[in-house]
Amino acid sequence: MARQTGALKYTGTIGDIRHFKIKGLKGSFAGLIGGPTAEQIATAPEFARTRENMNEFGGCALTGKAIRVGFASVLSNMADPQVTGRLTAIMKKINLEDGSEARGQRAVLVSAVPNYLVDFEFNRFKSFDGAINAPMTITPTAGRDSSTLDVPIFNPLNNTNIPAGATHFRIINAIAVISDYAYNPTTKVYEATDPTLDKLSAVAFSDYLPVNALTTVQSVVATLPGTPTMTASVSVLNAVGIEFYQEVNGNYYKFNQGNAMKIKQIF
Repeated sequence: MARQTGALKYTGTIGDIRHFKIKGLKGSFAGLIGGPTAEQIATAPEFARTRENMNEFGGCALTGKAIRVGFASVLSNMADPQVTGRLTAIMKKINLEDGSEARGQRAVLVSAVPNYLVDFEFNRFKSFDGAINAPMTITPTAGRDSSTLDVPIFNPLNNTNIPAGATHFRIINAIAVISDYAYNPTTKVYEATDPTLDKLSAVAFSDYLPVNALTTVQSVVATLPGTPTMTASVSVLNAVGIEFYQEVNGNYYKFNQGNAMKIKQIF
């Protein structure tokens, strides 16, 4: 793939060369047009492996989307432009771990190998541990429908990376239920094995804490609505985050920078 660096700018194609942008990357890119037709990919024997890969990729993309939907209420100003692709890539690693199904129909069993998602940063340019390194512990309930994030007293001036102008911050405890996804040979698409539980979520926040004073002890409890009963084919992803604010006349305005969130624990 060529990358355009000169002053010439155009859209569409010139001869066999097409011009395009890539989300999250600067500059313009160029590549040759052509390739197999959609009908060839869908029917030709030589593209059987391609069809298998495409099918499983769709399942991985659906599972990654479920994670983004589960944490959607707190992902604003938290995720980088490549978070979708990075999650799909992790789902593909999980997909490859399934040894029970044929190629092209392997399941995405997050419950079997959750370790691939532990410590996933929603913004690879802003790590949670770089934003705050205060001690904290997560305690889930036995039923996996709630978790408590306990944060003892600490000094934000020593333990947080405070963006200029911020006066306060909040610590986030967020949980999201993610179902395993399996191929349905009848519908010929990947589906959640527990659709009623998939993407259930809860988010809780600490107090607004001043950046220039010792904090108080914080116990942040996130509880799923409706007291659902978890099954063996769902995983509860527990993310922790931090948001910075500027207080003006009693109102708190969230910053666009400095915020960070990662998946801390899975149960």
